Amino acid sequence: MPQIKRIIVPVDFSEYSKRAFRYSIDFAQTFGAEMILVYVVEPVIYPADFSFGQVALPSVEHELQERSQEQLSALIAKEVPEGVHARSVIRSGKPFVEIIQLAKEEEADLIIIATHGHSGIEHVLFGSTAEKVVRKAPCPVLSIRSPEREFVMP
Repeated sequence: MPQIKRIIVPVDFSEYSKRAFRYSIDFAQTFGAEMILVYVVEPVIYPADFSFGQVALPSVEHELQERSQEQLSALIAKEVPEGVHARSVIRSGKPFVEIIQLAKEEEADLIIIATHGHSGIEHVLFGSTAEKVVRKAPCPVLSIRSPEREFVMP
């Protein structure tokens, strides 16, 4: 039987990530693992005129981090059953980079991430966060798709 002690769960508050979150609760209960919920705030940069280049707005980013922390704390308090240890982490940067870095720092045993398919040229040019995490993660990744067939009931 595998030893799963720490599970990274990226959350963006979409229905897709809530589904992955539900899977992570079941895994955490089954293995007695800690859940680490992570939300990544992408830096807010607005194009300015040509003389100044791009302008970052740290106050907007800080507000997003605070609001995200409140939402993660509320999600944990409301949804995580007693006896399951869960905590939240807010990061700033490219989501796939920050998720992978957190998994390394925490020596995660599993990442449970939601995915939904990009299509056409967007997928060719950018790929998805989940796809990049799967390719570069330092541990196994369970990717949760739209509900075609579920083994964890909502």
